[in-house]
Amino acid sequence: MRLTKQSLVRRWLLTTVLAALVFAVLYGLDFELKGLSDYSTQDLQRFSTAGEYQLAFQAWAPLYMRRVHFNLGLDYLLMLLYAMAFFYSGILAREAFAPRPGRLRRILTMLAAVPLAAAILDAIENALEFALVSNDPSGPLAQIAFGVSSAKWPAFYVGVALWLGALFGRQLERQKRRLKAANGP
Repeated sequence: MRLTKQSLVRRWLLTTVLAALVFAVLYGLDFELKGLSDYSTQDLQRFSTAGEYQLAFQAWAPLYMRRVHFNLGLDYLLMLLYAMAFFYSGILAREAFAPRPGRLRRILTMLAAVPLAAAILDAIENALEFALVSNDPSGPLAQIAFGVSSAKWPAFYVGVALWLGALFGRQLERQKRRLKAANGP
């Protein structure tokens, strides 16, 4: 299946806007949870010991556990959306900065897959965090969750860089079209 450039840009914009909306909702819900209990689900990303999870569990159980589970579940939707937006960003950046075959085009093509790895690591992290706050947390599992969370961030930042590259590439294309229109055919 081949996408037109226009269709790719539409998908990029749609997934970017939806990811931003889901992020805003999730951030608001997490901010409210932190205000109520002194812990947010975002805090779990920094936890590396069973004791830290136990403290959060004590603050949340039983009153706020439904909120915690909802936030962790909603994060899966965010993962899908940011992975798609960043993947499309990589393709748009590739087309803007490496339209012809070559080393840069191959590198940008490979980099477009990196945000997909970030989303997979994020999903694993959420599953581990869900297990840790829903059951009796163990130290080794907390360490694994922390390691997965730490591995996710560099891949996520590659996605942010690709998104910025796509945005910059779109601006360059607009500028070229304006110059071409101003100079005539």
